[in-house]
Amino acid sequence: MKLLKLNHKKVVISAGASGIGWATTKVLVSQGADVYLCDIDQKAINKVKKHSLFNKKIFVAKIDVSNEIEVINFFKTIKEKFQQIDSLINNVGIAGPTGPIEKLNSSDWEKTLKVNVVSHFYFIKQAVPLMKKSKSSSMINISSAAGIMGFPLRSPYAASKWAVVGLTKTLAMELGKFKIRVNVICPGTIKGNRMQRVVGDKAKYTKVSKKIIEKDFVSMSSMNCWIEESDIGKMCSFLISDDANKVSGQIISVDGHSERMN
Repeated sequence: MKLLKLNHKKVVISAGASGIGWATTKVLVSQGADVYLCDIDQKAINKVKKHSLFNKKIFVAKIDVSNEIEVINFFKTIKEKFQQIDSLINNVGIAGPTGPIEKLNSSDWEKTLKVNVVSHFYFIKQAVPLMKKSKSSSMINISSAAGIMGFPLRSPYAASKWAVVGLTKTLAMELGKFKIRVNVICPGTIKGNRMQRVVGDKAKYTKVSKKIIEKDFVSMSSMNCWIEESDIGKMCSFLISDDANKVSGQIISVDGHSERMN
């Protein structure tokens, strides 16, 4: 019989109905976890509801993570369902605008920080009391290779992802005495729809073909490869498991070794 590493673990994931969030959900559920996810995309939520484990191991709610009231109400529902949680994965994030900083729209800059950083605060504030009830809990914040290297023409995105790294380091210190481990994962170039939009934006700005831009993104890593969404899910599974019960405050890159970001 296959041992399930995450049996009975209760996990909350923001932006969990598609992309990295959904790939991670499927990995965690396969390991025995119960996952409560949220998303703003109704079409993605509808697909989740068609999964065979919906309302058994997978639960979903539609919320705007940048609205604190909606986040508070989301966690009220979680508390009624789970009483405690063993892991929070702050996965939500937007790409933000592409271009030189002097030409970027201020509202786009502010929105990127609001979604990518402030929403994490909303989730953490509500999750920590429920995580303190667990004997060993794990918070995972999703940053980016841009959060440790910078990213030309993507200043609000890079700034937000650096902020997530700083938040992680601080919370690992602050919450360690409660046996709450806090780590940050920095994905590299993720294969998927979101990256295709980034490629399209850069191609439009630089007037270079999407194929060339795509090839350049892949070449940024030593392994010359795309990162699969499930690769992030597998790392989350490890960090949530008891195998990682002494791992905290770490910046963990899953990127094929990024050499540059440009």
